[in-house]
Amino acid sequence: MQNRSTQINNGEPALFIPALEPFYQQVRDLSWLLIRLTAGGILLVHGIVKVTGPGVVAFAGGLAHRGIEPSLPFAYVIFFLETVGAVMLMLGLLTRVIAAMLAVEFAVITFVAHFPNGFGFSRPGGGWEYPLLWGLIIFAIALRGGGPYSVDRAIGKEV
Repeated sequence: MQNRSTQINNGEPALFIPALEPFYQQVRDLSWLLIRLTAGGILLVHGIVKVTGPGVVAFAGGLAHRGIEPSLPFAYVIFFLETVGAVMLMLGLLTRVIAAMLAVEFAVITFVAHFPNGFGFSRPGGGWEYPLLWGLIIFAIALRGGGPYSVDRAIGKEV
């Protein structure tokens, strides 16, 4: 049998400072919004740099150099995911679909582009620790969906 404080907190452990419970009840749902906004916002900056930089053909050349083919269609998909997809992630619109596509992108970034460079991201060429971290965060978003503060929730439909 569960004790009363565990039942009140929906299976959460009892707080060391019970007076904080009202605060945590108010902000608990905001944590997922913060995760989505952070992941999508950082990704959007990377996408904007790609779009305003040398262009899709030059980026496709870098993909081809790494053996990722067909490089031009993949470059367009990456441009889409890191701009429009990042905004969709931030809004929580088709969250699971976009996050799953981004998780696949980050798996390729991790294991194809950066894995040969070793673990540490500070290594020459960048290691695989940083893209793996972001890939797992985005994969967690795919598993959880948009959460309570999302367009998916507002429209009442989710994939």
